[in-house]
Amino acid sequence: MKLDFETIQLKEMDKVKLMNRTDRKYWFHRSQLPDLLESIKHDYYILNIDGESQLPYKTTYYDTGSDKMFVDHHKGKLNRFKIRRRTYVNSGISFLEVKFKSNIGRTIKTRITAEPESSDFTEAENQFLTEQTPFEVEELKASLLNQFTRLTMVHKGFKERCTIDLNIRFKNGIKEMRFDDLVIVEIKAEANSGISPLALILRNQRIKSSGFSKYCVGRSVLDTYLKRNAFKNKIRRIEKVMRSNELIKN
Repeated sequence: MKLDFETIQLKEMDKVKLMNRTDRKYWFHRSQLPDLLESIKHDYYILNIDGESQLPYKTTYYDTGSDKMFVDHHKGKLNRFKIRRRTYVNSGISFLEVKFKSNIGRTIKTRITAEPESSDFTEAENQFLTEQTPFEVEELKASLLNQFTRLTMVHKGFKERCTIDLNIRFKNGIKEMRFDDLVIVEIKAEANSGISPLALILRNQRIKSSGFSKYCVGRSVLDTYLKRNAFKNKIRRIEKVMRSNELIKN
């Protein structure tokens, strides 16, 4: 895949951390990605680390024995949490992260450096989770593994950061699901940051903003015992999008 962008280095990403932000997500068939990238290459830098811009990620999500975090999302509850251990595969650096979605739609993320792919929480991780979440650490268990390849774009005015996720995989220890033909774009910006060039291009391509929780989608397709009525329409739409290129050819 051709990536004809000016590059930005990791140390420069501090200019656009956006730990307290609004998010918009979009998803579409992979065949639409080359034209999208060509359209935005003059407005954004692409993150490059050691000569690579297509960077592999691995994420382990945690939930309670009663799947409270999944259930809260399914119910549409605000003031909800998500807990994950994310590893940047090329560097081996990991973070334990807590994402909090407030009742006014803001996403607040806190994190600490963590042990990669550890099955247990360290003492420092225990303290972090106790301070940042209402959950007892002992009740948390790994519930989903997610892998993907990410492109990270930064607006040249440093007013927004965008991620483009490809090669999406979900595993739960027993089953695996691959979403090879799906692309997920997320635009992350501070409030009142102005018009996003990427959002305009997506609108011109008739791609509408639509929420996409990797955690909820992954668990919905793998763990059939979960109540997932609220996500059935979205999963059907995802399946339709992934079939769209084949339908066009026929």
